[in-house]
This record gives sequence, structure tokens and C-alpha cells, in this order.
Amino acid sequence: MVRGILLTSNLPQLQNLIKRDPISYKEEFLQQWHHYNSIREIFAINPDEQAHHFGELVAFISQVATCYPKETAQFPAQLSTLLLESYNVLSLDTKKTIVQNLVMLRNKNVISSIDLMKTLFPLLPQTSSSALRGFIRKTILNDIKAANLRTKNHKLNSAVQAMLFGMIERGLGAEFVGDKGKTKMAAASSDSRKHGDEAMWAIILSKELWRKGIWRDAKTVAIIAQGCFHPVIKAQSASLHFFLGDEEEDEDSDNEEQEVDIKSLQHKREVKKKTRSGDNKLRKQMKEAKKKSQQKGDDVSTNFSALQLLRDPQTFGEKLYDILHNHDKKFSLDHKILIMQLLSRIMGSHKLCVLGFYTYIVKYLFHKQLRIPSILVCLAQSVHDLTPPDAVTPVIRKLAQEFVHPGVANEVIAAGINSIREICRRQPWAMEEDLLSDLIEYRKSKDKQVVAASRGLLRLYREVNPGMLKKRERGKEATMSVSGGAQPLPYGHGPEAAVDIEGLSLLEDHLKVLENGKEDDGSDNEDAWKGWEVESDSSSDSDSEGWIGVSDDENENLVISDSEDEGEDKASPEAQVEKKISTLATTKILTPADFALLNSLRASATGSTSTSKNKRKAEPDVSTQTDEFISENDILGPRKKAKADYEERMASVRAGREGREKFGSQKGKQNKAAPSSTTNREKARNKPIMMIMNSSAVKGKKKASLREKQRKLRAHITKAKQSYH
Repeated sequence: MVRGILLTSNLPQLQNLIKRDPISYKEEFLQQWHHYNSIREIFAINPDEQAHHFGELVAFISQVATCYPKETAQFPAQLSTLLLESYNVLSLDTKKTIVQNLVMLRNKNVISSIDLMKTLFPLLPQTSSSALRGFIRKTILNDIKAANLRTKNHKLNSAVQAMLFGMIERGLGAEFVGDKGKTKMAAASSDSRKHGDEAMWAIILSKELWRKGIWRDAKTVAIIAQGCFHPVIKAQSASLHFFLGDEEEDEDSDNEEQEVDIKSLQHKREVKKKTRSGDNKLRKQMKEAKKKSQQKGDDVSTNFSALQLLRDPQTFGEKLYDILHNHDKKFSLDHKILIMQLLSRIMGSHKLCVLGFYTYIVKYLFHKQLRIPSILVCLAQSVHDLTPPDAVTPVIRKLAQEFVHPGVANEVIAAGINSIREICRRQPWAMEEDLLSDLIEYRKSKDKQVVAASRGLLRLYREVNPGMLKKRERGKEATMSVSGGAQPLPYGHGPEAAVDIEGLSLLEDHLKVLENGKEDDGSDNEDAWKGWEVESDSSSDSDSEGWIGVSDDENENLVISDSEDEGEDKASPEAQVEKKISTLATTKILTPADFALLNSLRASATGSTSTSKNKRKAEPDVSTQTDEFISENDILGPRKKAKADYEERMASVRAGREGREKFGSQKGKQNKAAPSSTTNREKARNKPIMMIMNSSAVKGKKKASLREKQRKLRAHITKAKQSYH
């Protein structure tokens, strides 16, 4: 009896004993279990009563739940139900206790990750405590990361992605809430705020998992792409920033992602004791800080991979334009430009035709328009070689009328011509001959910006379509090409039509050699395809290792020559082989092993090595696959350096003083114990006589009266007596 009283009053002791011998202390556990059920019923009616004792019982049962799985089978479900149904009336300490114990049950494999996620996801938009919210967020990210550490956990990923997609989709049917005027004020009192917070957290988690490299698939992109159409401006803006490559740091970001203060590290090193280990530690921290800053700089660029993983870019672009056009009055200018930037980049990278966009953007093409450089960038990026010239010609005419005339500043003229040049670089047929002739005349201007912009437009048409220029403006090379019969490609025509897979003839010849050799050996061809039944994400170079190689004997069958005497046709091995169109793709289904071998044969034919540097060179440039994105500097052109303000001048002065001693004379400082400069009296003694003969002091002595000489002598004697005593 005494033993039972002692154990029931000391839960940590009972917990320790149960873990050592669960069978012997089962009665004591059941007593606490019944006690927990009775308090839970009371707690459901009045959460403020016995909250502390209820938390202790929850922690106790969570610790020993693995010892009695049958008795505690409903325990996790009870905690989840209590947390979800009574979350608003529970105290903060009780919430933390329940959440922490649910995480403990997950770590003990009492519940699955999916069950834990179903409980934690609804809590994120409801939690007002930043500490609890940060703990929930970190738990979700770490759990998903651990599940995908070695191999992809497709079951968990699909379940979590479905939850995130549902969190965004629940608020799509609401009315659009803008970010200016009355719509912005009404957002706080509407039900859309709840859906907006829920969608915001779904977007934040998806972006974080993408940034950490845990999720890099089309489903993640589809989740964030759905957020671009959310009626709440906050969630929509977060999704747009993801595709534009702008990282937005929120208030719950991890401390490890904070920037390293380099000046603070250097100051600590100066104050603390100088040791070799301290120097090495500082050097390592400085190296990591530099690496993080470089990575942050690289992340600023547009997220090309995310743009390329969009499932239906045309529908996505049309929906973006509908939001921009239908809700134009609800959005501020900054948010409209944000949508324009994403729409223009998708149109340029996927070569989409959303013709209504050019009609919409015309109303913003004024030189006094706020943020006009960003708008001009959006306009230029949206044009590509498949854009109909008829849709772009009115826009170019509008730019010339508003930006290129004597009534505006030279900077405006330069920006207008640069914008026209960037548009015509993507679609040269949108330019009119008369307008081109007028714009080229600005190369005779006295302003350097205007001259550079006009000459850039002239150089462009000398390359793409010199026939639109006058004969005296074409230049030597363009004139020779026109006289030789060279014609620009018509609209919609590519430079070369794709007739075959690059290097496929190399693979065909190589397989013929293998077939001849295996016929002699009598081996089975099916053995070569083992290991390629499951799709692999590894690189082609790693796939080809150990599978098959190209020996010197096999290379003898390939006609490869680098001799200059054989002409241009034989300079490139691939060019020579590809003159013959291969029929392998029409007679055989190419497997991943075939493509891996094709890459290795192509690399061998071009003479490339397996070094990482050459691999990077062989990889196709993303900017060549998708139309190049431009910045505001490309529109504004080269500008004069602005006059530095006071802060910039002082920063330049301080930078020039680094690494040197304090300014001042060095005379008299080297031979003294306490360094100091000479006085004016000491300097006067060493002056040459010719420098002081005509001074007022010397002339005054000559003209002094006898009385003045006696007074000076008496003062000198008195001062000498005082110094002697």
C-alpha cells in the first residue's frame, strides 16, 4: 500500500520503473491511465482546471506508451482531437506540452509522419506564439528531410503535397482582395484572412523544401503556381517572388540562415588573446561567410528550373493575364509590375503568345510613368521570335512617340531606343523601315547615351536584316552579304530544321559493331539491358561508367579527322557523320542505357575529357534555351556617374586611410622616448638667417628704445632667478 502511494505521487520514479519492468508495474500504470481519462473528461469541459496535472499525466503516458501499446492505442488520437477542437481555449503551456509529446510519439514510431502532419499543419495559421510556431515549422521540415535523406519517400511526399495543395485550394473561391484603397482595409475583417494565412504557410513550407533541395519536382512547382492565383495578396506575392528568384525572409527564419557579421568576427579577434587556433577559426568563418554571400548572390537570378517545370505554361500565363486585366484597379503598381515580370518571363522562356498583354501594357508606356524602367523590361522580355510582328509593331510605334523626340531628356531618348532595340533583337520583323531610319539618325546626337543606343540598334540590323537599312548605313560586311544574295529568315522559320537526334548515327554504328562481335561470341543481347529497368536520376556520365566503353579498336570504324587539308566538311567528326540521317530511332526504342552511351560516344567524338570543367562547358546554357532575361541597366544604358553624397565621400576617405599610420609629421618622433613633434620655437631657431632678416621681430629689435631694452633685460633676469631657485 505504501509502495503504491509513493509511486503514484512520484511520476518520474514510476516512469523509470515501468521502462525497466513493464509487466510488474502494469497495475500502477493502469491506475494513472484511469486517472488521466477522468481528468481528460473534466479538462474538455473546463480547460483551466487541473491544467498542470493534466500536462504531467500526458508527458508520463507519452514516455511509457511503447510499453503498453494496446492500452494506449487511442492516446495519440485523443491528443490530436483535443488540440484541433479546443486549440483556441487551451493555454499556451498546454499547447506546447501536447505538441511536444506528439513529436515524441512520432520519434518513438508510435504514430506515423502523416498522422503528425495532419495535426501540425492546421496549427500553423492559428498559432500566435512565435516560439511554438517556429517549433512546429522546424519539426515539419526536419521530419520531411529525414524521411527523404537516403531515398525519396514518395508516400509521405505525396500525402504532404496533397495537404499543402488543399491548404491553398480552400481559399481560391473567395473574392480577390487587393492591396490598395478600400479592398486593403476590408481584408482584415473578412474570412479571407484565415484562408490567406493558411495558404501563406503552405507556400512558405514549399519554398523552404525547394530551397533546401528536398523537393525539386513538378508537384512542388504546381503547389506554388496555384498560389499565384490566390485571392489574398500576401499569398499571391510570395508565390510570384518564388518564380522570380527573389528570396523573402520571413520572421520565423532559422538562425542558421542569418548572415555572418564579418566586422564582429574581426573585432572579437582583436580583443581576445592571439592564438594560432583562433586565427584558423577566424579564417574558416570568413571563408564560410564568403561562400554564403556568393550563394546568396547566385540565388538572386531567376529560378529557371521552376519555370521549366510548369505543367501547362500557356494556361498559367493566360490566367496571370486575366488576373492582371480583371483586377487592375484593386492592385497597386508594384504588385502589377510583379505580375508583369513573371508573365513576361514565362512568355519569353516558353515562347507563349498572350497577345492581350501588349494591348494592356500600352497604357503604361509614358516617360513620366512611375517605375517605367521595370515596365520596359517586362515588355522586352515578353517578346520572342514566335511573337506575331503585327502585335508588337504598335507597341514600338508607341515607344518612339513617347520616348524618342526632342521634347524629352537625353536619358529618356536613350531608354526608349534601348527598349526598341531589345524588342527588335527578339523579333526583328516588328520594325518599320521609316521608323528605323529615323531612330538611326540619333547616332549623330551630342549625348553619349543617345549615340550608344542608336549605334546599338544600327549594329543589330546590320546583322539580322541589313536590307531594311539604306546602302550607306549597312557597312562593309552587311553590304557584301546582301550583294551575295543572303536573305533574313522569314517570320516563324528556324535556322535549321531538326531531322535527327544529334550524334545518333554514332550510336547506330557502334551498335552494329557490338552486334557483329556478339554474333561471333554467341552472347545474349538482353544481358546488356539489366539495371536499366528502373528510372534513374543520376547523370549520364555516372550511368555510362561500368556499362560499356569505347575502345581504340571501335574508334577505328569512326571516320574522325582533324586535318585542315580535308576542308571544312571534315573538320568536325559529328558534322561528317550526321550528314547521314540515322533510322535507329524509327526501328528501336531507345533506353536510358542508349542515351548514356550516346553521350559518351558524342564526348569521345568531340575529344572532350571527363573533367568537371569540360563537363560544364558541354552542358547547354539555360539562357540559350530560353530567351535571355534583361535588367533595368540594359534599358537605361551606360550613364554618367552620379555625384557622391556625404556618406559616400566619407566612406571613400575611410577606405583610403586603412593600413596607414595617422597623418602628421614624423620629425622628432624617432629619437624620443615619448614621440612628439617639435614646437614652433624650436623650428624658429633652425631657420636660415636670410629667412628672418626682414621679419618684423628682427626689425623691431633694431628700432626698440632704451626703455624697452631695459624692461626686456629685467624680465629676463627675473625669470632666470625663478628658474634657478
